[in-house]
Amino acid sequence: MTARSVRDKTIVLFNYDWDEAEFARLSGAWPHDSAGFDLFSFPSNVNLIGFDIERFVRRLARKASRHGWRAVVSNHEQFGALAAAMLAEKMGWPGTAVNAILACQHKIYAREILQRICPEATPRFDVLPAAYGEAIPSGLGYPLFVKPTKAAFSVLARTVANREELQAHTRFGWWELWVIRHLVEPFERVMKAHLPHAPTAHSMMIEEPIHTAQYNLDGYAFDGEIRPIGCVDSIMYPDTQAFMRFDYPSQLTPNIQARALDVATRFLHEVGFTHGIFNMEFFYDEATDRLSVIEFNPRMASQFADLYRRVDGIDLHEYALALAHGIDPKSLASAPPTAGAASSFVYRSFDETAQIAMPSNSAKEAMRAAFPDALLFEFPKDRKSIARDFKWLGSYRYGIVHLGGVDARDLRARCEHASFLLGWPAPYSS
Repeated sequence: MTARSVRDKTIVLFNYDWDEAEFARLSGAWPHDSAGFDLFSFPSNVNLIGFDIERFVRRLARKASRHGWRAVVSNHEQFGALAAAMLAEKMGWPGTAVNAILACQHKIYAREILQRICPEATPRFDVLPAAYGEAIPSGLGYPLFVKPTKAAFSVLARTVANREELQAHTRFGWWELWVIRHLVEPFERVMKAHLPHAPTAHSMMIEEPIHTAQYNLDGYAFDGEIRPIGCVDSIMYPDTQAFMRFDYPSQLTPNIQARALDVATRFLHEVGFTHGIFNMEFFYDEATDRLSVIEFNPRMASQFADLYRRVDGIDLHEYALALAHGIDPKSLASAPPTAGAASSFVYRSFDETAQIAMPSNSAKEAMRAAFPDALLFEFPKDRKSIARDFKWLGSYRYGIVHLGGVDARDLRARCEHASFLLGWPAPYSS
């Protein structure tokens, strides 16, 4: 790393949650400013009214020289990754190609590309032949998995058993329709300008339900070379599609991880993804030896960064900053690992009427005293917001804890103790 690279300032877009904490930790060596707004808090989310990515990027470009920005980074799925690519392109900075971001984030367009180059890894899919709120036509084969063409955080993604369930799932009130359209329209405008032959993003995708283990392949591209970082296991709450834990290191065998990397490499080369961090979500069915891609995320899965730092001693947020400045992440120093296994534990309620208690200050102090390495995130919400979560996500995520352990058994024991101190049920199925 050169001294100049350390001194240069980065603009971080839509810098919240994990990213805000991690980039702040690195700010001594990697100074940065932030821009963007929080989609999930008032009054910040008022900025969604009339939001235009191109105008947002032009405004940042005019400010860049005055503020000393020399690079841009974002791990934000809805707007940030695309805006960062557009700003990097406009300023001549290192970044992911705009068309590659668009191709990954448009789920139907990405699936069409995957079908062409990796048919063996492509689940059956189609566009739902109905606009938001329209009557669902007859003749669709059920069960189906349905999800928006452009969305994040598994919003409105679920399995439906029949036409009635699908109809109910796609019936939105005027406020929900307003939010959906304003979340998608900024992407749609850029998509039409860059990839005009792609289908509209104002749609939903239907596909075959797949009920098997789910994984994440993380990696990055530098100078066109696709390099793996690792695999994280996604563990679901029993009989749901809701994440319960993310475990690292993966239980997936090295040869299956290599197959996943091969699929990712072929797809990323096809869409022109030559620079930046990526995350590929996929299923693997051991009984049938079938690997099926869910989607490609053309940015870091920030929730996993802490897991890699604990187990491997590598810092993915520093990787992202290095890439933004055109520096090879291989040149970065690693730290000694602090754990043999690490997990992101997700606390959820599946009862909309349940009263979820946030831990008291004394409970949090006790947990931090027992587990000084823990990370705790709380998501208290009012009843109206919880009802929206159940409509859009099927559950209410009220907390997340990160911990490391000597191994998986030790990690479970630590999680159960930490959960007891917080007054929350430990996220294990048995």
